[in-house]
Amino acid sequence: MGVIPEHWRVARLGDSELVGRVGSGITPAGGQRVYKQTGLPFVRSQNIGWGALLLDDLAFIEVATHSTFLASEIAEGDVLLNITGASIGRAAVATAELAGGNVNQHVCEVRADRRRLDPQFLCSFILSELGQRQINSFQAGGNRQGLNFSQIRSFLIPLPPLYEQRAIAEALSDVDGLLGALEALIAKKRAIKQAAMQQLLTGKTRLPGFSGEWETKRLGALGHFLKGSGVKRDEAGSGPLACIRYGEIYTTHHDYIRTFYSWISNEVANTATHLEYGDLLFAGSGETKEEIGKCVAFVTEIEAYAGGDIVILRPKDVDSLFLGYTLNVPYVVRQKASFGQGDAVVHISAKALAQVEVALPSITEQSAIATVLSDMDAEIAALEARRDKTRAIKQGMMQQLLTGRVRLVTPEAMA
Repeated sequence: MGVIPEHWRVARLGDSELVGRVGSGITPAGGQRVYKQTGLPFVRSQNIGWGALLLDDLAFIEVATHSTFLASEIAEGDVLLNITGASIGRAAVATAELAGGNVNQHVCEVRADRRRLDPQFLCSFILSELGQRQINSFQAGGNRQGLNFSQIRSFLIPLPPLYEQRAIAEALSDVDGLLGALEALIAKKRAIKQAAMQQLLTGKTRLPGFSGEWETKRLGALGHFLKGSGVKRDEAGSGPLACIRYGEIYTTHHDYIRTFYSWISNEVANTATHLEYGDLLFAGSGETKEEIGKCVAFVTEIEAYAGGDIVILRPKDVDSLFLGYTLNVPYVVRQKASFGQGDAVVHISAKALAQVEVALPSITEQSAIATVLSDMDAEIAALEARRDKTRAIKQGMMQQLLTGRVRLVTPEAMA
């Protein structure tokens, strides 16, 4: 714990004076078949975020099912901690909305004695660097596999007086409120952008000053196709030249390339495909037909290269940014899915992509639409940067407040 202030102490979380219950529930017999649209809340690991509850897909169970494992019934104020899988270490405090419900075996309930330990303070500690470091210490080889109840009870926690715990929790809760507001605003802006894409990229809504019919063309008529090549996974950090790998198209790039995550050497670049401004990059393989052929536009002057399993369209006389957006809207996605081949791994070829049809206005209208959408992206990116900065500020606050380096109240002030 390092040096802590006078009047603080270090305790083990499992001390009987601090917590009552440390335990989890079960998955009811029948699994997902017993989940209902209404009833008692049933919390799973996907419902626990980093300090927040994620209840959009909250399941429900019947009273009869709940009665088979009453020992794990949720109480308001329980700290719910994910103890298995990739989300291990995420935690949130149960609200009144969840009280009387239950949890599955992947979620641990830690029930604090509120006379000595504030639940919000405990949750903040678990999510802090101090808490996560202890969680990681139990994971063999750095793989976050699972926590057992004795390990949770063994956590060391710096413990200020209860009034100071509450002051710390309140300060961090204020930051959480700001983060929640930013997340809601980002979600709203994304929804507005999706609606705008659906209207503007299909011609259902026209920008002021534009009229006339749109023309339907196949991608094969817009330019010529070529293939990415030559970049292995272990070469993705080998040098100074920017590179796009097909897996990144699925996971990190959306509509157009904003930044780069792989960098290759000159030797590797000699066997890779050099990209030109305006190229459109399609993921040539994937896990499902619905995902196949996701597209991003390369609209930057940076020297960059494409790795294998990428299909490239080099168009002429069109706005590539407009196409980057258009080639991911539902009516185009459905066409690409129909051309996907394979089951375990789905592929799509340049020949198949050449048959995909898109609706095109004049190039000036294409550019105007692309500008509107990219301006929306810039606004969303600015909000995301503000959110990320706020998260970093909160992490700094947690490190300072939970170790006593910064004090919100002191015993003298309370005297």
